[in-house]
Amino acid sequence: MSRKKIIAGNWKMNTTVEEAAALAKDVAAVVGSVSDVDVAVCPPYVNLMAVAEAIKGSNVKLGAQDVHWEAKGAFTGKVSCAMLKSIGVTYVIIGHSEQRQYFGETNETVNKKTKAALAASLLPIVCVGETLDERNGGKMDAVIDAQVRGGFEGISAADAAKCVVAYEPVWAIGTGVTATSAQANEAHIFIRKILTELFGKETADTIRIQYGGSMKPDNAKELLSMSDVDGGLIGGAALKASDFAGIVQPK
Repeated sequence: MSRKKIIAGNWKMNTTVEEAAALAKDVAAVVGSVSDVDVAVCPPYVNLMAVAEAIKGSNVKLGAQDVHWEAKGAFTGKVSCAMLKSIGVTYVIIGHSEQRQYFGETNETVNKKTKAALAASLLPIVCVGETLDERNGGKMDAVIDAQVRGGFEGISAADAAKCVVAYEPVWAIGTGVTATSAQANEAHIFIRKILTELFGKETADTIRIQYGGSMKPDNAKELLSMSDVDGGLIGGAALKASDFAGIVQPK
């Protein structure tokens, strides 16, 4: 079936408030009128309000890079769903590989955050993916299976349909190893198979699966032509408006 592509820029820990506003204005100028692709930018927390203002009136949506599952409380340094909603956030990245690697993210916390985001009418971008050691050790399928099932445990088919899944082959990010479009699509097909087992084919066929393994203007067209690659979660290439535009509308 035809699924609308979704391209989200993850700016990670980059940009000051001024730089973020300028970048967001540039992004809105080059892809803000695009309607056949869902476009989002995910700046650091401190830049969300400036970016919200910069993209106002465009088709570019605002995303956050993480969220806490509790509504409020003694959680120093964390941000709640209500806080994000109050400044116009639409999407939230959950379970990014860097959160898993550096900050103790687990399948359980991904699940808690996903449920909290859905309850607050935020749209989760749930990240899954294996490391190079896991892939080389023949553990790829088991790792992805556990991440998808753990992340979506106790979530209804109706709510799952609101989510985006981002496949991040951690082994293809900053390692010098490149995933082919066929490898990416194979992983996406496997993820959709798990989603089918969890929620049925009709729902699984509606869930968009992004590719998060160093998508760039020069490989975006081929990757996005794959049967089960429904968009991209873009890191480095999202920090330059022209590069980002070359992924949103590859030539």
